[in-house]
Amino acid sequence: MNIKEVVNALEKFAPLPLQEGFDNAGLQIGLTETHEVSGALLCLDVTEKVVDEAIALGCNLIVSHHPLLFHALKRIDGSNDVQRTLVKALKNDITVVSMHTNMDNATGGVNFKMAEKMGLTNMRFFGQRKEIVVSATTTGSTEEPVEGTSQTEKVIGASGVIGVFEEPMDAMSFIQMLKRVFAVECVQANQLLQRPIRQVAICGGAGAFMLGDAIAAGADAFVTGEMHYHEYFDHEQEIQIAVIGHYQSEQFTNEVFREIIEQNCPGVKCYLTKTVTNPIVYV
Repeated sequence: MNIKEVVNALEKFAPLPLQEGFDNAGLQIGLTETHEVSGALLCLDVTEKVVDEAIALGCNLIVSHHPLLFHALKRIDGSNDVQRTLVKALKNDITVVSMHTNMDNATGGVNFKMAEKMGLTNMRFFGQRKEIVVSATTTGSTEEPVEGTSQTEKVIGASGVIGVFEEPMDAMSFIQMLKRVFAVECVQANQLLQRPIRQVAICGGAGAFMLGDAIAAGADAFVTGEMHYHEYFDHEQEIQIAVIGHYQSEQFTNEVFREIIEQNCPGVKCYLTKTVTNPIVYV
């Protein structure tokens, strides 16, 4: 099986048109059509250490959540980690593919995995929906499909997911559950809610922009990775805010990648990275 087939499976699950306008998801480095995949290393971020790990495992494909090439490079001189990582991957014939906000917005993607880890049920999107038309056979294709033909289908996505607990829990138990499930040393929260928490809204990563939508959807709690100081104000007893860290909120994305590849690309060896790429140290 060549790398292109693995990339197609990933992009069929989370079509590139689902990504936000600021993003740079998709192929980052390498050739996909002529190389047989020797193994896939699945990660959140691509760093030099991650590339070293791929080399040691014999993997010629890295699938990441965060794009290695997020901003344009005007020159390559090895002056920063991104450039050194790029050069090392090229020298070792390693292809890098990133599934970022398209995976955030996809059914079964990042937020659905978070909800699954939390034990939520009846998951659904909330907030503004994104509707795209894609090829039914090659969803990852960049070709423009003709809406209404038998070879196209509509795909719905959104940046937030909301679900419910079968049994409501109090705010302190909810916070403790988040610390345990996501291995969080400290949850940043507003005033603890004095009513049971049953309905929870989720937006992994930098999801503060979804807080208003979470309130409008009737959520008892909102879980995300990052929020600014002033965004915590004026929501006491309206909604339980729980900020668990960007890395922590998206750390299980590589499990989504593994599920997609194992279901659609039998025989491809998948490895979850053992490299912790969180740049934040808790002291």
